[in-house]
Amino acid sequence: MTDLTDHIRACRLCAPRFAATATRHAPRPVPWFRPSARLLIAGQAPGLQVHEKGRPFDDRSGDRLRDWLGVDRDTFYDLDRIAVVPMAFCFPGYDATGSDLPPPPICAATWHDRVFATLPDLRLRVVIGAHAQRWHLGTRNSMTETVRAFRDHLPGTIPLPHPSWRNTGWLRKNPWFETDLLPVLREQVKEALDA
Repeated sequence: MTDLTDHIRACRLCAPRFAATATRHAPRPVPWFRPSARLLIAGQAPGLQVHEKGRPFDDRSGDRLRDWLGVDRDTFYDLDRIAVVPMAFCFPGYDATGSDLPPPPICAATWHDRVFATLPDLRLRVVIGAHAQRWHLGTRNSMTETVRAFRDHLPGTIPLPHPSWRNTGWLRKNPWFETDLLPVLREQVKEALDA
């Protein structure tokens, strides 16, 4: 297990790609998992703050996500209980307009099978954003359609939008997310972590 996380941390497959972005940064993979994890947070890719801090969701998006899940920071960062496995372990950078670049597919193709082989005790997968939903759920629907149909993925999986502040407008337009999905999510998270 330590060898796998060490290999991921040492990965430099995307170094030329990241050097060509507007941010011109070097790779900094952030693996966050242990075999005992019961809950998987399957996201898209680390943001700039995660890149700088080396800890997933250690930002305002993480605060919102923890609220959605109904867990505190100590629980969220307990590697023995919660794994965070994004579609790319590194911050992909920004384009010339300051928008997030998508996660490079080579990351999931290189690492995901090996990582998920080490996570036999997962009870719940929380799948965040369209990139992760396509990979984990095989869906080609829009993120909104996929999240609205969250019951189709129960038990064991719940799709979510990204908890970014950029999605605040989406949350206002879709009040069913808070009234219908969040209570189910919190119940499923509690059951997974208490198992």
